[in-house]
Amino acid sequence: MVTPDPVDARLLALLAESGRAAVHELAAKLGMDPREAATRLITLSGSGLPLLVGVECDPNGIRKALANSVAWGSYSGPPGSTPAGQVRGTPSGPYPQQGSVRGTPSGPYPPYSPAQGPASQPFPAQPQAGPQSGPVPVPEPMSTWGVPGTSGWARGDQQPAPRSRTGKIGSTLETEGLEGARFTIQLVEVVDPADFLFTAAGYKLAPGERAVVVHTELSNTGKVPFNALPDMYLVLMTKTGETVGKAPVSLSSRPPHKIGVQPGETAGGHTVYVLPEDTGIFSVRWSARPEPDLNTLVWTIED
Repeated sequence: MVTPDPVDARLLALLAESGRAAVHELAAKLGMDPREAATRLITLSGSGLPLLVGVECDPNGIRKALANSVAWGSYSGPPGSTPAGQVRGTPSGPYPQQGSVRGTPSGPYPPYSPAQGPASQPFPAQPQAGPQSGPVPVPEPMSTWGVPGTSGWARGDQQPAPRSRTGKIGSTLETEGLEGARFTIQLVEVVDPADFLFTAAGYKLAPGERAVVVHTELSNTGKVPFNALPDMYLVLMTKTGETVGKAPVSLSSRPPHKIGVQPGETAGGHTVYVLPEDTGIFSVRWSARPEPDLNTLVWTIED
C-alpha cells in the first residue's frame, strides 16, 4: 500500500527502522504533537497496514490509581505585564541590548548576522482488620500517577518530599520525563522584546507583533536518556490566562534546542515566540506533554 501523505510516510519509515516504538518517541523525533501522531497511526492501522497501535501498563497499578485518584489543580500565577524594552534574566552573549538585563550570563555566542536569516503506587494506608473501638481515620489521598519502574511508583510510606515546581527567572527546577528520565531545567533569561534579534536573523514581524526569546538549559541528572525536544511544550502564559506556543523559527545568533540529552550532559537552547505587542506575559511554563501535570514547571516573571 502506498501512503501519499508525506507525514504518514515519515511516521511509517521511522517506525519501520525499529519495528516497535512508543508513540511519543516517534512524535518527538519528528517534532509532532503526540496526539496527532497517535491519530495518524490508528488511522493507518485501520487501513490494512500490518500495524498495531496499543498501550502497555501495570494492571494492578492502574486499578489502584483509579480507586485512589486525586483532583488535579492548575497553576495560576499573579497577574502582571511585561513592559516593552525589557530583557528578563541575563543576556547569554555579547549582544546589543534594548532594555535592562537580569540574570547570569551563559554566553558568549557568535555575533548575529543579518544574512543568516510510573512496582506499586503510593496509596493511602488501609485500616487493620479486627474490631474497632472508634471511628477509623480516613487517610489523606496521595498522588497515584507515575511511570512504571521509576521512583514515582514508591510505596506510600516511602513517599519522597515534594519538590518545588515553581521559581523565578534564574531558578533551576527539578522534574522527570515520560520515560523516567530525571533532569533539571534552568530558565536563564527572557528577552522581551527581542525584535532586534528576530529581524537580524532575516525574519519580519507583522504590524502590531513583537518577538520574545526564552533561553533554557536542561541537565540530565539521572541514568535514563532524555529523548525529546527540551522546549517542545515550553509556552508563555499571559496575564489573561492564555498560552503562547513557540514559533517555528530559529535564530542564528541564539541556537535552538536539539533533540536528546544524555545522562550527565547539559544542553541549552533558545525558543522564539511571536505575539501581539500589547500582550503581557507573567510566566513561562514547561511540560512533558501538551497539558500541564504534576511534573510541570512554572517560572514567574516579575517587573
